[in-house]
Amino acid sequence: MIFGHHHHGHHHGHHHHDHGDHSGHESEPGQDRRQQGLFARYGRFAVAFVIIAAAVASACAVLVRPGDAVVVTRFGDPIHVLTAPGVAWKLPAPFESTIDVDLRLRTTSSGLQDVGTRDGLRILVQAYVAWQVPAEPDHIRQFLRAVRNQPDVAAQQLRSFVGSSLEITAASLDLADLINTDPAKVQLATLESRLRERLDEQALKVYGVTVRQVGIERLTLPTETLNATIARMRAERETVAAERQAEGRRAAAEIASNADRDARVLRAKAKQDASELEAKSRLEAADIYGRTYSSAPELYNLLRSLDTLETVVGDNTRLILRTDAAPFRVLVEGPPNAATPGAQPAQGSRQ
Repeated sequence: MIFGHHHHGHHHGHHHHDHGDHSGHESEPGQDRRQQGLFARYGRFAVAFVIIAAAVASACAVLVRPGDAVVVTRFGDPIHVLTAPGVAWKLPAPFESTIDVDLRLRTTSSGLQDVGTRDGLRILVQAYVAWQVPAEPDHIRQFLRAVRNQPDVAAQQLRSFVGSSLEITAASLDLADLINTDPAKVQLATLESRLRERLDEQALKVYGVTVRQVGIERLTLPTETLNATIARMRAERETVAAERQAEGRRAAAEIASNADRDARVLRAKAKQDASELEAKSRLEAADIYGRTYSSAPELYNLLRSLDTLETVVGDNTRLILRTDAAPFRVLVEGPPNAATPGAQPAQGSRQ
């Protein structure tokens, strides 16, 4: 019996130990379920909080891109103008909202405009305007009030301004100031500068936009104006030709007058030189004659008579003169020294 009791007790204790192990295994899954329940409950709250925070942050963040401006409005009233690129903050909607304004450069063409010049002629002009909204809060607000942030409306209004400004500006210039064969007389740059001054003042004051550049794209002439222009150009060319011809005739007359004057001066100088030389030669000849006559008067008379004969008598001259008359007497009598006692043969030959 003792053996049996001991066996029974041992069996009972073993059974109790198994029961305790079984109870411990059942308590651990319950704790895990409770922890998972808490994590699921608070995890959902955390995820929801993160999502809400991200939504609020995205609703409050404002991204300003380069070339744009952002106007922050509170219940429709603009309170802030952001122009620096980057991220800024605002209250979420519906308290505050944003409006993007494009600040990039734009161009607008006026189309062909029929305008009149100062001299009463009509021309067709087409101009272009380069404009933009300046990065200044006051002008940006003015742009929003004037055209409600619609660039096409601003471009349409600028075209109307260009048409009226072209009419006023062109009336201050003649047609020859715009179309001319002489490039130095063309004043298109003056037209463009005056046009820009008028447009910039009006556009900035009324619409809050500034004009960066104004240029003339096209300039043509109607038929009547073209005919008048051709006639004017022809008259100008004829005037220039007449002026050049008159200038040429004037230059030719001046050259001829100068040549005639120089010729008269040269002739007078030549005559003066010739007179001086003749007088000098006569003086020298007289001096020679005087010395010759002083040394041999008879020889002087003979030579002078021969010179006279050479002057008077030519190759075909036939003279009938007395031989005893001068200067032919020397041909018969000979030199005065020949009448000597020893000159008999000469007299015989004369006979």
